[in-house]
Amino acid sequence: MSKRYTVLEEAQSYRFEGNEVGVLLIHGFTSTTQSVRPLGEAFAEAGYTVSAPRLEGHGTHYEDMEQTTYHDWVKTVESNLEWLEERCKVIFVAGLSMGGTLALYLAENHPEVKGVITINAAINLPEMARLFEKGESQYIEGIGSDINKPGVTELAYEKTPVASLGELVKLMGKVNASLYEIHCPALVFVSDDDHVVPPENSKAIFESVYSEHKELVHLENSYHVATLDYDVDLITERCLEFLQMYEQPI
Repeated sequence: MSKRYTVLEEAQSYRFEGNEVGVLLIHGFTSTTQSVRPLGEAFAEAGYTVSAPRLEGHGTHYEDMEQTTYHDWVKTVESNLEWLEERCKVIFVAGLSMGGTLALYLAENHPEVKGVITINAAINLPEMARLFEKGESQYIEGIGSDINKPGVTELAYEKTPVASLGELVKLMGKVNASLYEIHCPALVFVSDDDHVVPPENSKAIFESVYSEHKELVHLENSYHVATLDYDVDLITERCLEFLQMYEQPI
């Protein structure tokens, strides 16, 4: 029987009930809801209904994550999408890193998604794929806290299960192959200096989605975890502009 771990403080799912425009906000691989909390609170302060789920296997211990698959992560975000559908007339999806990958998955597979926002989303990480294929160790060092701003720490696992890398690779492949299915408005943020996900990922997303309305925003002062970095105010401002522009029901 596997050991049961408790959820870390600041890693819990959170929700804010607001108006009839909902935002599903998704954290990244090995990370927690702490990494997107500033953005979630800004959305709530602006009056939106927000759901920021803790992905299955995250926010406890990396041994928990090792037992999950990308199907579990998809199930988490789809159940939260349903929660928003019960309360809102219009729904947007947004995510950081793998959270952005999952947001793209939802935009590909759920026509009710009105718009998608990605922040340093991952669709192709050859180095992680190689580490999984080599399978030389069970765990590698953690990838959290790639942040330019001094004194800021991301709540993330100190180790990354190699098996989970394999699940991330599968998810990225599935999402990357169907980007042409996305027709809703898209706002794509990319850090020019990212030590986890190469900026080419966001550029490829921007070029591949079939959205009539799409924009690529460069973040010049932040690393990978841009939602906790110098550009968080810029991200917040541009996200709120995006939501206000497209929030009216069809």
